[in-house]
Amino acid sequence: MENIKDRDLKRIARHRRLRKKITGTADRPRLCVHRSLNNLYVQVVDDNAGKVLFGMSTKEKGISKKIKYGGNVSAAIALGDTFAAEIQKKGIKKVCFDRGGYLYHGRVKAFAEAARKGGMEF
Repeated sequence: MENIKDRDLKRIARHRRLRKKITGTADRPRLCVHRSLNNLYVQVVDDNAGKVLFGMSTKEKGISKKIKYGGNVSAAIALGDTFAAEIQKKGIKKVCFDRGGYLYHGRVKAFAEAARKGGMEF
């Protein structure tokens, strides 16, 4: 169990290092990703105002009907497609991508590429 604890502490340290450089503003908010074992969560945050502008996860009704399991690459792709469509309805197209200390690999990369294909810029 110590290994899991150490791994999570290292991820938090990487995320803190990233957050020194990345901040969300009103015209270019921060898109943060959180990855759990069973699901993927994303939100758009305006750090200057301290508000979450929009959030979505693989638990949403529209997405969970499309996928079998929320913790794999195909679920991340489905989330990226849906998220890009919904966020553009709110008028947000450009964001800063905050990978949350996770490696840009697997589910995080699949989500990012699907969101870019959907028309988001980051």
